[in-house]
Amino acid sequence: MTLKVVSCVALAALGLAACNGTRSAPPPAAASAPVAAAPSGPTFDGPLLGPDGRCTGTPAGTATVIEPGITECDLVRLKGKPATDVLVGESGKGQREVQVLYAEPGGRELYFFVNNRLERIAKP
Repeated sequence: MTLKVVSCVALAALGLAACNGTRSAPPPAAASAPVAAAPSGPTFDGPLLGPDGRCTGTPAGTATVIEPGITECDLVRLKGKPATDVLVGESGKGQREVQVLYAEPGGRELYFFVNNRLERIAKP
């Protein structure tokens, strides 16, 4: 064989090897828009009542009477002392639900809040 034929055969072999070889670079990533994280639960501005019966911040409410619509911390401010017991949870609808118990000498009072607003009062 001549040098020219050997060169062509070698060049053809290299070309075929390149076609059959594995690719070392990863495939390009598909472009996608960033996905926003889903909220973990309801969020509210201002102080909220914690499980210990105290507000998480300084109550700045203006309520003067315990009535439906006041905030959790308004209740504590108007009562003048932390609650006896507090249950903080989340409804199946993604709402913040809080039950506040005050054990008074004359009886018990139970306050039900939804999304930081007093919904109803029970005096068993």
